[in-house]
Amino acid sequence: VMSKLTKLSEEFNYNVSDPGATMTFVAGGALKPIGGHILSHSSATRMFLRKGKRRAEERVAKLVDSPDRPESEASYKLDEGGWTDV
Repeated sequence: VMSKLTKLSEEFNYNVSDPGATMTFVAGGALKPIGGHILSHSSATRMFLRKGKRRAEERVAKLVDSPDRPESEASYKLDEGGWTDV
């Protein structure tokens, strides 16, 4: 399925998002993606989206893995106009 989605995204030049689930490891408390290496090999860029801590409407996008960008975070909010920087 992921290979077909990748081919379609390349052919029609659009983004494919996989809203993958995460689970918490009891030993370390860290969040890990469900699907592990299988999904990581089929995607070039991976982001982790979560709620922010400062304001109720704040969200944080963390770039976890990218072939051409360093790991980083950005705060944003969703409103009537779409994504807005916080």
